[in-house]
Amino acid sequence: MYPEKVYSKPYGDDKIILVKNLKRYYGTGDTTVKALNGVSFEIIKGEFVAIMGASGSGKTTLLRILALLDDATDGEYTIWGLEVSSLPEAERSYYRLTQVGYVFQDYALINEMSAAENVYVLSMMEGKSKKDSYAIALEALDKVGLQGKYDRVPGELSGGEKQRVAIARAIAKKPDIMFADEPCANLDTNNSKQVLDVFKELNEKYGQTIVMVTHESWHVDYVSRVITLEDGIIISDEIINKTAKS
Repeated sequence: MYPEKVYSKPYGDDKIILVKNLKRYYGTGDTTVKALNGVSFEIIKGEFVAIMGASGSGKTTLLRILALLDDATDGEYTIWGLEVSSLPEAERSYYRLTQVGYVFQDYALINEMSAAENVYVLSMMEGKSKKDSYAIALEALDKVGLQGKYDRVPGELSGGEKQRVAIARAIAKKPDIMFADEPCANLDTNNSKQVLDVFKELNEKYGQTIVMVTHESWHVDYVSRVITLEDGIIISDEIINKTAKS
């Protein structure tokens, strides 16, 4: 029996995520790699957070743990008031499917499927009818500015449009929180701006909580907060002036 979907039942100040002394080690002995070495922070509902740092700083490792795709070696990770380490895999899988949106840098689209089909397949996995799933997909595609391109397959879309399909797929289930791993890594500046504009609108217009990994310094113009990692530790955690970019 799956748990009921929870909608960010906060345990103080609308906190969705609470991380305390989180560690992720790989290997043993002299070969141990400390990808994360004791990070602590919290994320509030409605924030747009960028996780930044050089290659190998621990950004993607942290994101995967937050998105319930990987396990920490030690420390405490609580999401929606639930201690992740105590969740059975069946529950974690359920929450990934119903409450967590994830945007990959390589789009992860099915080339033989149209934009709409790539989006509505997850709704059908949740048990919704094809008709309802299609309507949900069109609504999500409209939100990311892909009106009129519902029937196009990935090969007929630009890189920026493919990533917007991936974003639509993530938001179609109305996730409590959305994670994005270097969503602009394979895009030129113009397409990157289009994708970031979509994220910014989702955050400001719809209140979507977003946590995004990036290494591009100019991306901070779009977010409300920046957490910077270096060698597996947090070296800064800054609130960004929301008037910095109109």
